This record gives sequence, structure tokens and C-alpha cells, in this order.
Amino acid sequence: MDNIQTEEPVLITGLNTEQEDFDYSMTELAELAQANHMKVIDRIDQSIDRPNPATYFGTGKVDEIKEAVLAENISTVITNDELTPSQLRNLEDELGCRVLDRTALILEIFAERAQSKEAKLQVQIAELQYRLPRLQTSANQRLDQQTGGGSGFTNRGSGETKLEMNRRTIQNSISHLRKELRVIDRSEEVKRKQRDKSAIPTAALVGYTNAGKSTIMNGLVEKYGASEDKTVFEKDMLFATLDTSVRQLTLPDQKRFLLSDTVGFVSKLPTHLVESFKSTLAEAANADLLIQVIDASDPHYEDMMKTTQETLKQIGIENIPMLYVFNKADKTDMEYPVLEGDDQIVISAKDDESLDLLVSAIRKHLFQDYVEAKMLIPFADGNVVSYLNENTNILNTEYQNSGTVLTVELSQKDYDKYQKYVIQ
Repeated sequence: MDNIQTEEPVLITGLNTEQEDFDYSMTELAELAQANHMKVIDRIDQSIDRPNPATYFGTGKVDEIKEAVLAENISTVITNDELTPSQLRNLEDELGCRVLDRTALILEIFAERAQSKEAKLQVQIAELQYRLPRLQTSANQRLDQQTGGGSGFTNRGSGETKLEMNRRTIQNSISHLRKELRVIDRSEEVKRKQRDKSAIPTAALVGYTNAGKSTIMNGLVEKYGASEDKTVFEKDMLFATLDTSVRQLTLPDQKRFLLSDTVGFVSKLPTHLVESFKSTLAEAANADLLIQVIDASDPHYEDMMKTTQETLKQIGIENIPMLYVFNKADKTDMEYPVLEGDDQIVISAKDDESLDLLVSAIRKHLFQDYVEAKMLIPFADGNVVSYLNENTNILNTEYQNSGTVLTVELSQKDYDKYQKYVIQ
């Protein structure tokens, strides 16, 4: 029998407090629900100045949602904002079903999609940080039952002790997980430093989830990657992959660079997750070039660009050159591939000419310091000729009695290293 995953029937809800992007965020909430194997049965909104501190929605709207839950056999109600512990408890009591806020929904998706040990640890930390302030809710319920609302001081004390024990357990777990994560981080930092020593320039794909970063990565790996390089997982859904992948690409003229594919962003990305994934995004923080991939076919692409910029700033990634890649042009009436100025390009990631133009744009950004030189290398220094043939762009080769004459295009670092052979 096929293992078919049934979709849970859910109702999505939100408060419109006069935000310009409300409809966009609700559309995104529905997509997040679908990414979590849920089927959106209905949507209920309320326009209001501020959330009700007790139940998030106003009393009348809570009744409307409850009627929809009963009429449509809804198992879970999802809210577009993060709820306070008391709002979450009160809504579940009123509605008689599970209530999931946007933060908890994203955490569920991340928990399922995390593959590497690093990503799993990061998600676990974020989940525990989300749960910690919500312990008060369940503890108060136990406390009320134990005291009977009256004078059972001893029982109340035991309830408080239980709460402190739960808090301490979670805090100890967070501390332990962070220690494990630091060990991995140190290992990754060593790898990054080794790559830095190699002087190979780096580029990082960043942007909204499902904009096509992994498709671009795979297209470039297939064209320019080593034979043993593996493509990365890609699928048309939000947060298809959470792990950062790094591949070395070698262009036909022997220019090499590292390309990393990072976790995608989404609006209202939970703070705990942003903090947890800082280490994963270190590849982007240390890149020589950021390649922001934008879904040009999405009517909200400007909002997505804004979210990407805000998230990058939030995690301290600023002042790195940015190439803006408007992808999925094949789903629009835009012409492609087209290079607009030095930093904007319109492509379709599945189009070979688009990938060639993208590489050309990347090349201009990453290899600006390359210089052309003519070198005379004695036959006794054949190892230098071998290195230059393998690692630089040889424009011309001549043989003279005194040695090999190479006209070569190479990095400033290699030029400085072999300057003694330069004849012009």
C-alpha cells in the first residue's frame, strides 16, 4: 500500500490592524499550512485596532470561528500572529480544538524538514525557547486543580515547584543543545577558515523560500561542478531544505568559486529561529557576493525582497555586494535572460542561456581583481607551469630556449606569489 499522508482540515484566521501587507501575509499563512500537510477549509479575518488581550479576537468573532469549527469539522485553527500563553489557552478553551499560532506552525515545518544534525539542533533549541514562557499556562491549570481555588497552600507550593522543575529541565536542555551546536559550529568555522586560506571567492544564494535558489544551485553544479559534486534537494514548496550546502564550481577558464545555498526566509520568521539559524547563515555572512533570488512571478515579490533585506540585517549581514536575480521569468511576460545594469538580472533557472548569463554576472563581481600578465618560467620550475595550467586562465603558451612563456589571467594573490616570473 502507498503511504499517503492525509491532510488535516484547518481554518486560518488573522487580525487586520491596518497593515498594508495583511492579505499577502494571510496568503502566505495558507501556503505555510499546505507545506505542513494541512488543507485550508476556510479563512476568517477581523479588522480591529489591536488584539484582544484575552482571546486575540473580539468576543463576537470568537463565536463566529467556533461555529465554523463545528460546522466544517475543523481540527485546528491557525492564527496569523504569535499568541500569548493566555490567549492560546483561552482560545482553545473557547473553540474546543487545537489552536496553532504562526510561530508554532513554522516550527512544526522546520522540525519535519531538518535533515542535518546542525539543523535539527537549531530547531530543537527554537522549539524549547518557544515552549518556555508557555509553561505558566499548564502550570496554572494544575495549580487551580490542586488548590481548588481555595487555601491549599501546601499544594500550591508543590505546583510552583513542578513549574520550576519544568523550567529548569527546559533551560538545561537548551544549554546542552547549545553546547552540542557550538561543537559543530567550531568544526564549520575551521572549514570556512580553510576555504578562506585558499583565496577562492565565495557567493551565497539568499532570498525568500521557494524562490528557486536550489534550482539555480543544481543548474550551476550540473554545468560547472566536479563530477563527484551532488545536487541539492529541490521541490516546489516552502522550506524544501533547511541545510546550507556549499559546492565548488570551476568555469571553463579555470576560475573557481564556492557557491552556497542557504535556508529561505519568510515574513514574520520567529525570532528564536532567526537566532538559532545564525550559524547556518554564516556562509552568507562571510561571502564576497550575495545573490538574492526573487520569484518574479509572485505579485508580492517586492514584499519578499523587503523581508529578505530585513532578515539579513537582523542577523548582522550588511555591506556585502548584492546581485538581484529575478527568477521564474518564464512564468511572466518578462523578457529573459536580460542583464539590467551591473546588479540586476532576469532569468529562468531552468534555461541554459539564463544560467550562462548569471555566471557571467557573477564572474564580473567575483573576479574584478584578476590581472593579465606574461611570464617566463624556466624549465626547471615545471611545477609552477603545472599550477598555472590547473588554476588560472592560460591565454597563450610559447616555448623558448630559456623556458616556457605564458600569457595568463590570474588572481592578484597568484600574481603576487609568482611576480618574479613576470616579464611584462
